[in-house]
Amino acid sequence: MKQLSGFIAPYKKPITLAVIFMLLDVICEVIQPTLMTNIVGKGIQSQSAGYIVGTGLLMIFVAFLAILAGFGNARCSAVAGVGFAAKLRRGLFAKVQEFSFHNIDHFSTASLATRLTNDVTQMQNAAIMSLRIMLRAPMMFVFALIMAIRMNASLAIILVVVIPLLAVAMFLIIRRAMPLFGGMQTRMDALNSSVQENLTNVRVIKSFVRQNYEKEKFKDANNGLTAASLKAMNAVILSMPLMMLTMNLSSVAVVWFGGGQVITGQLNVAQMTAFINYIFQILISLMMVSMMFVMFSRASASYKRIIEVLDAEIDLENSSSAGERPIRGNVSFENVSFQYDPANPEPVLKDISFTARAGEVIAIVGGTGSGKTSLVQLIPRLYDVSAGRVLLDGVDVREYTIESLRGQIGMVLQKNTLFSGTIRDNLKWGNEHAAEEEIVEAAKAAQAHDFIMSFPKGYDTWMEQGGVNVSGGQKQRLCIARAILKKPPVLILDDSTSAVDTATEAKIRQAFHTVLRDTTTFIIAQRISSVKDADRIIVLSDGRISAVGTHEELLATSGEYQEIYESQLGKEANA
Repeated sequence: MKQLSGFIAPYKKPITLAVIFMLLDVICEVIQPTLMTNIVGKGIQSQSAGYIVGTGLLMIFVAFLAILAGFGNARCSAVAGVGFAAKLRRGLFAKVQEFSFHNIDHFSTASLATRLTNDVTQMQNAAIMSLRIMLRAPMMFVFALIMAIRMNASLAIILVVVIPLLAVAMFLIIRRAMPLFGGMQTRMDALNSSVQENLTNVRVIKSFVRQNYEKEKFKDANNGLTAASLKAMNAVILSMPLMMLTMNLSSVAVVWFGGGQVITGQLNVAQMTAFINYIFQILISLMMVSMMFVMFSRASASYKRIIEVLDAEIDLENSSSAGERPIRGNVSFENVSFQYDPANPEPVLKDISFTARAGEVIAIVGGTGSGKTSLVQLIPRLYDVSAGRVLLDGVDVREYTIESLRGQIGMVLQKNTLFSGTIRDNLKWGNEHAAEEEIVEAAKAAQAHDFIMSFPKGYDTWMEQGGVNVSGGQKQRLCIARAILKKPPVLILDDSTSAVDTATEAKIRQAFHTVLRDTTTFIIAQRISSVKDADRIIVLSDGRISAVGTHEELLATSGEYQEIYESQLGKEANA
């Protein structure tokens, strides 16, 4: 629990108060059978109305005090449990924000969502119930056992036989249940993954009329979770009948042996009644403990999954010598090789070397899977090189702090992502302090201003999650505007105009020369028309650089570039 101590520490006060309130509640409950015994044994037998009334009023006061103590415990437990869960959730979310792409790929998005929601909820419930039942049960057991032994030690021997047998049985049940609850949480990951994928891609599913397939896929995941849940529940289902059987057998034993003592005069009826009450309190406390063990066995699975996230080693961190440095825009690759999985001996990029001077436009072309996106992702350290170095202004990118590095590099990724909020909110991701004039200027440069103003609310138009209420081309232009607003020294455009017509794309490229004339720009594109005006074009083939040059130079020297050109523009050029 050392990893969780930091999340629990701020709630020491409500936890302490919860313990005090519970102690008071248990004491009040434990003395009630003794007070009842006194009424029967002393008040009624001596026919003392005053003693009966006085003790009865004391019982009412004790019961009222127990109610207040129970309320105080419940409130403090809720404050501590919910607060602990909130801090734990924030801690997990903060940790996930530090994850590299490799870390996220390892856990999967659906699994991380389950851990931040369902698993944290399980920990919250366990924390609250610990401060209520787990505190109450041991206290009740100890105090009731002391009172029972104090009242009649010989009858208390029944508990010496019953409790060890019950403890062994519960241990065997819990040991079997714990791994099953872990499997249940894994099945929940699979279900969440199915739901997330379905909702994210609902338009594709409908366009391909794959609803029935998705229903079957969800049914399989749902049935898997149901089966895993039933298997885990069946493992612990015996706990309650076992507890009830133990309570009933213990009661029968007490009545049998206690009745003999009543007959012989060793025990009176009032004491017998009180002793049975204490036996019930002891056994109920054991029942509560068994219920808590069942809950803890499930929470234990969630705990392990949460600790996996908190203990995950971040493979992209600031080095001890990293600092904040301004970037001018000179980019160099020195014998760079890269592989996503260290276990895979075949690298994605092999011995890449080139230099881009500040303000240059560098285009990268190549076939599918040639490593274009992998190459540009190394510049802002979305991944680290496996060999070689990536330099910015002659400094290894690992010598920049990650925040400083990425804060000075603009990226428009293949998958254009917008967030729920207004268009203005989304554009301000590029510069949260941007003035209205700067926002409009960036939108005009990205050829987005006109369609934004066509909406009734203009820049205050609400964007649904993922930007589903705009077209693909509009989404791309908004993402480009967001990057322009950042005014970065280095800009990476990863096939970012694929959904834009060639005329609009030409206007965007022309705007770059005005608003980003000092920015080093990397353009990944499939269309030759998008890259032919670049200062240099890098042709990638199977993770290696096969050619570098201007459009005209590559047409004259690179067979691969000629093939791409002929497939797209050759016929038009020859017509």
